[in-house]
Amino acid sequence: MRTASSVLQAVAGIAGLTLIVLGVLFWMGHAYQLLSLHMGLGIVLVLALWVQAVLAARTGVGAGMVVFALIWGAVVFAFGMVQTRILPGEYHWMIRVLHLVFGIIAMQLVGRLGMRVRGSAASSADGSRTGREAGPFAHPHRGSRS
Repeated sequence: MRTASSVLQAVAGIAGLTLIVLGVLFWMGHAYQLLSLHMGLGIVLVLALWVQAVLAARTGVGAGMVVFALIWGAVVFAFGMVQTRILPGEYHWMIRVLHLVFGIIAMQLVGRLGMRVRGSAASSADGSRTGREAGPFAHPHRGSRS
């Protein structure tokens, strides 16, 4: 699962960077012929988020973060599909900024979930305890005297 999680993070990073570049081009009034590419890559980012959330759930990452990621993916997808119709006119720039923020949060979630998946997989592979105390700074012999 560690490899799959790393691949998802890379896909989300490449898609996210490309989405931001395309978004900036659109804001500047260029490259509208690439709008379908932008939408397709947005779907790829949301799918990467959802798959990463499922991997996280399977490796024991807290249900709260997993559920939030699944819901956030749905919000990003829905908002992306309707954002051109929200607040048209002079103040639409606020919707564009919100669209950007939603996407950046989705990218961050893919990364954070990925770190937890890899951390959980590493701790279960070496027999360490799982849970909150099994982070990178957990002492392997907590409670024992040396």
